[in-house]
Amino acid sequence: MLAELSIGRLAKAAEVSVETIRYYQRRGLLAEPVKPAGGQRRYPLEMVRRLCFIKRAQALGFTLAEIAGLLGLDQARACAETRALAVRKLTLIEQKMAELARMRQVLGRLVEQCGDEGAAACPIIEALAGGAGDQAPTASRA
Repeated sequence: MLAELSIGRLAKAAEVSVETIRYYQRRGLLAEPVKPAGGQRRYPLEMVRRLCFIKRAQALGFTLAEIAGLLGLDQARACAETRALAVRKLTLIEQKMAELARMRQVLGRLVEQCGDEGAAACPIIEALAGGAGDQAPTASRA
């Protein structure tokens, strides 16, 4: 592999699009190399690693703002702060999973109640309209 890559080769190596790289540059996650007069920008090989880091962090649910923080923590060698951020993210994921499980349970009950096409009112519509008491899930803002 070459010591430096064009943006196209960088995108291919990291399995992202050129537009993704440009977006990350605008967001401050990636440095934009200087463009030589009459030439094209060349990206160092370690940029592939950084792009893969960003994509893996996104896959774990980190936002781009959180990823920027993680990248800063990596440079500072701040393992304790990184762990704390990961623990907060894990807690949020667990809360979302609990909420989804509750939503699944409520919706499952509503689906079981619904069945008669000739019924006076649909139990699902009734619950969503507030006519079925506390059976309808409330939207949570996590």
